[in-house]
Amino acid sequence: MANQKHSPRASRYPGYDVLRKRHTPSWDETTRRVVDARLATRREPTFLGDAAWRTLDALCGRVVPQPADRPSVPVAALVDARLQRDQRDGYRDARLPPTRAAWQRGLEALDAEAHAHYNVLFHQIDCGEQDALITKMQKGELTNAAWGDMPPQLFFADRVLHDICGAYYSHPASWSEIGFGGPASPRGYIRLVAGRRDPWEAVEATPGGEDEARKENERVR
Repeated sequence: MANQKHSPRASRYPGYDVLRKRHTPSWDETTRRVVDARLATRREPTFLGDAAWRTLDALCGRVVPQPADRPSVPVAALVDARLQRDQRDGYRDARLPPTRAAWQRGLEALDAEAHAHYNVLFHQIDCGEQDALITKMQKGELTNAAWGDMPPQLFFADRVLHDICGAYYSHPASWSEIGFGGPASPRGYIRLVAGRRDPWEAVEATPGGEDEARKENERVR
């Protein structure tokens, strides 16, 4: 099932593209390498199996639905790549297994819940049904034996939200969406007083001021 897309929405930072900072003092070579790697992320699994990958992709589509008027952020692929690297947080709740095992068990449990309720896997049910299961997971109301001793609500809070939202906002497309300029190195910021902005920062549009903000943002480097 394809992820549901939101209809086009007005950007809070019209005309702003963080990638125009690539060859400016805002970004150093390390930042450029990191951004290039994220932009080159392949939209396919490198760690998860096919069923788990499809469930992860569907889950990402419900947690962070994306606008239809720009290329989507490959959220599932970014999460899967993190699992492939076995990249952890350096801490975890003792009730959760390590990151790889938590995701494998959680995705398997979501498929088991979907199969018990609808006789198909999670990615095969419609968006409303997916949302219903996600809400039950958030509230700790899922009870399939596939969860084992891992609390569903803790998996939702510490892995689903943490990893999916973190992957989404690690991507330059999301930086442009929220007016973020990327790492503040080497240029940094000068005007630190509330309500003031440096010339290389994005301009947030006010109602009726979208055209003016677009013109300003198209000059931001």
